[in-house]
Amino acid sequence: MALLLSVPAAVAALAALAALLLVLICMIAHVTARKMPTLHRHEEEKYFVNAEGRRESVPNIHDPPSKELSVVVPSYNEEDRLPLMMDEALDYLEKRQKRDASFTYEVIVVNDGSKDQTEKGVFSSRGRKILMADADGATKFADIEKVEEGLKNLQPWPNQMAISCGSRAHLEKDSIAKRSYFRTLLMYGFHFLVWFLCVKEIRDTQCGFKLLTREAALRTFSTLHIERWAFDVELLYIAQCLRIPIAEVAVNWTEIEGSKLVPFWSWLQMGRDLLFIRLRYMTGAWQIETRKCN
Repeated sequence: MALLLSVPAAVAALAALAALLLVLICMIAHVTARKMPTLHRHEEEKYFVNAEGRRESVPNIHDPPSKELSVVVPSYNEEDRLPLMMDEALDYLEKRQKRDASFTYEVIVVNDGSKDQTEKGVFSSRGRKILMADADGATKFADIEKVEEGLKNLQPWPNQMAISCGSRAHLEKDSIAKRSYFRTLLMYGFHFLVWFLCVKEIRDTQCGFKLLTREAALRTFSTLHIERWAFDVELLYIAQCLRIPIAEVAVNWTEIEGSKLVPFWSWLQMGRDLLFIRLRYMTGAWQIETRKCN
């Protein structure tokens, strides 16, 4: 009888301990939240030499667009993979420009030591639309037409904001067959955390092929805090909070050797970042203009 009486007390104690732990985690997330990163440009980064050899000020995303498309390629130690990706991308872009003289483009390769700093490239973009593309070339560049169609299908765009994401979700069954049980478990665990904590509308948040309208890029990247692997999730979380329409479009994708992602530690870091994304916005440590996200 004494044992039966102790069960409710034990449950209550565990519940209290869990609540205390949650409060502690929220406090840690809030206290350790850093402010928006300040983007500092060195003097030589404030100008670039144009095709005519003249020096021009680096563009600003607040300026009116002067190109149809900006392609932003985050790059870190990509000496082997980047040239192949660039060859494919430029081949496609040049052929498209020959077919359509009104199509103008620029390619911005972002390299900043050991940090991604992708927002620097976005903030210097001149395009009406901005494409985020991985340096490994895992997604066929011609599939931009698919994500463009996804963006078009979202019209009318509220406040000229919309995002179209390339997706590998349709390839999940095949990829599971090639992965170890451990990596498959990590993948499912990550997908669950993304859905549970941050983004419910998109099955594949990590495909590095995202097309944004200029206005959507300005609003989302201006709020970003995460600089590592989970920045895609925060980007889409912010878009979700701002009610920016998002399309998910199947693209061709091939795994390319040379990934900088270390299976266990990178997934652990991403799991921590996902939790902190939710808690820091929920507690007000990080804020989104116009409305608070619950």
